[in-house]
Amino acid sequence: MGNYGTIVFDLDGVLYVGDRAIPGAAAALRAVIAASITTVFATNNASRLPEEVATAIAGKLGVTVAADSIITSAMAAAEHLAGSVAAALVIGTPSLAIELERGGVATTVRADRADAVVVGLDPTLTYDALKAATLAIAAGARLVATNVDPTYPTAEGLIPGAGAIVAALERASGVAAEVCGKPNRPMLDAVSRRLGPGPVLVVGDRIDTDIDMGRAMGWSTALVMTGVTPPERAAAEDVDHLLESVADLPAVLGLDAEPGAAHAERATHLP
Repeated sequence: MGNYGTIVFDLDGVLYVGDRAIPGAAAALRAVIAASITTVFATNNASRLPEEVATAIAGKLGVTVAADSIITSAMAAAEHLAGSVAAALVIGTPSLAIELERGGVATTVRADRADAVVVGLDPTLTYDALKAATLAIAAGARLVATNVDPTYPTAEGLIPGAGAIVAALERASGVAAEVCGKPNRPMLDAVSRRLGPGPVLVVGDRIDTDIDMGRAMGWSTALVMTGVTPPERAAAEDVDHLLESVADLPAVLGLDAEPGAAHAERATHLP
């Protein structure tokens, strides 16, 4: 059991997949909150604003969390660029552009006026957008990735993530992206500013983002098997806790997870 002061949760693949909550996730999260453990939610998904993420957590899990406990890679990118660029061309959702502007980074749709190209997950990506971004980078704009996750977990399976788009632009431009999301420094700094006192535990489903973030900061790590990491790789990884799902977290922490609640949620989601 661990005496942790802060739990840093990933979201996609940990608390939910698509619109479906991971069975037992709500009970686990409530147990952590009830124990007055600081909760931080750190996601590489740059497609939503923090308040939109909080609304999604409430809708999927029925648990209310504060928007200021949520850190996205879009926020990390905004902090990374603030004061160093005049305008950024955005490949991503409207929420990514809004987050950049909130952080003091103006946005533009004109390639010839962009000092940076900021890339996130873009479900409406077009060839014209890739073309404009490539031309902007060729003219000297910085290539900035909110994250380079190659895939994104959904109820249908793994689909291309922001990293797939970044890879296309890196290949087209010959320029390596500045990466802001987990496990890179901009995200690590943003998360560190929101920690409570005491040891930290990172709970995630992806080795090269969540677990590597914990390793980089000397924090404890818990890998869950409900996201992208295959069992054979998980078995070979040196993590502090290997969990079938986040529903097993309260037992690790020595907490009461609403006895019967996790079992009931599992039963509700059985096919």
